[in-house]
Amino acid sequence: MNTGEDRSGTGAGAERPELSCPVPLPPGDRIQLGHGGGGRLTAALIRDHLLPAFGDPELARLADAATLEVPGGRLAFTTDAFVVQPIVFPGGDIGSLAVYGTVNDLAMMGARPLALAVALILEEGLELGTFDRVVASMATAARRAGVRLVAGDTKVVERGAADGCYVTTTGIGVVPPGVEVGPERGRPGDAVLCSGPIGVHGVAVMSRRAGIGFDTDLHSDAAPLHDLVAAGLAAGGVHALRDPTRGGLAAACNELAQASGVSIVLREDALDVPGPVAAACEMLGLDPLHVAGEGICVALVAPEDADRVLAAWRAHPSGRRAARIGEVRAGPPAVWLRTGLGVHRPVQVPTGEALPRIC
Repeated sequence: MNTGEDRSGTGAGAERPELSCPVPLPPGDRIQLGHGGGGRLTAALIRDHLLPAFGDPELARLADAATLEVPGGRLAFTTDAFVVQPIVFPGGDIGSLAVYGTVNDLAMMGARPLALAVALILEEGLELGTFDRVVASMATAARRAGVRLVAGDTKVVERGAADGCYVTTTGIGVVPPGVEVGPERGRPGDAVLCSGPIGVHGVAVMSRRAGIGFDTDLHSDAAPLHDLVAAGLAAGGVHALRDPTRGGLAAACNELAQASGVSIVLREDALDVPGPVAAACEMLGLDPLHVAGEGICVALVAPEDADRVLAAWRAHPSGRRAARIGEVRAGPPAVWLRTGLGVHRPVQVPTGEALPRIC
């Protein structure tokens, strides 16, 4: 007897489970969960999108680890993670940022970078066109920096579990004989040098952020710094180096002051703050000293060598606007800013994350 009831589970009122397939066929032009499963889609992603971009024979072996011939000297070793949002911004993207950021961490120890390994965390639904752009940018940045990308890993997470793409990089480099730099080596009397304008990267990224956009043609200053560092080291007397990324110049100088047990006094009239950076900071209520740069570094240099280091930096394309911005003094670890009125105000490390997802 037909009662009019639908017991098949397919009627209009029936509840259906939400089903999805991790390996849709064909995969199309977006990242799918299957790309992270270790099977055919993973192999295709590596074969068709990663290996052609980097072209390194050691990477092409697809071994569990890379083996490298290392010239004589001490090794420098670093690792970093990048979660910048948006992943593409004026002047760069997460791929080039990851390469330059890792190369520069090695350079801050006086090292010449040799090789990188990269781990890519991809979100389901990321357009393959965007992925290819990031990978190509990473390859271009590696060539510019003269560093090989020799090992890596790729994982895919569900839609909504990542903002398109996260990148983790590990870098290895060699410190040449005779080079001795470190954050603890600053001395009273040292000159404080900065290789370029501050806050440029942070403002470039913020200019593309939803809800806090503003008009500016500023582009990220992200760039490799090891050649610039090498030029300064050759000029002599470089004691300590730091790149002012998260937390900006304020964090970098405070870290150096704490590590060396010294006081650092910066001169407000010597700081190079580009107009768009100053305007953006005024609009958002930020201190330019707290805004990240990705293509500059700070050095503590013996006073008798400061002019030579400054000249060497200014002769390099990445250091044309280098300046002497302060000095190191004896005293409790602290950073001070001498203002245009001649008074000193403390420069604090930023509290919390005023500018999240900058790098």
